[in-house]
Amino acid sequence: MSVLPIVMWPDARLREVCVPVAALDTALEQLIGDMFETMYDAPGRGLAAPQVGVMQRLFVMDATWKEGEMSPLVCINPSISPLGDVRSTNEEACLSIKGVAADVTRPNEIELRYADLNGTKLTARLEGFAAICAQHEMDHLEGRVIFDHLETDARVALERDYESLLI
Repeated sequence: MSVLPIVMWPDARLREVCVPVAALDTALEQLIGDMFETMYDAPGRGLAAPQVGVMQRLFVMDATWKEGEMSPLVCINPSISPLGDVRSTNEEACLSIKGVAADVTRPNEIELRYADLNGTKLTARLEGFAAICAQHEMDHLEGRVIFDHLETDARVALERDYESLLI
């Protein structure tokens, strides 16, 4: 396994909608292993394929590892549906937009549908931080980043803060 370079904003690939994963093969298995190694090394809790330059509908996450209990999850060709009307606002950071964080409002609970590396179709009900993490990674598959959740003035200010870090 290898640590992969992380694609940084404003790279145009972070704006692209990803295509479905077509083949579950050894190359995909290697990519997933590399994505987990990259995520843990960063250190992050989720990583989507476009963040390593692969424009496919795939993300990995581990919402609990920083608290000591590992719960790695591979999501191939995922989809998400909100459950209930309760939403909350939480601070989110992104491995592709280092140094800034945004307050993002999302559903508290979701249903995540995905395939695992064996092609088995699974459904999980996620809440709290795991739900936030999955929604954040799903955004990457749709070409969205945390800036896209902000009102114009807040977005401009946060993008300016981020740009000042790049100089």
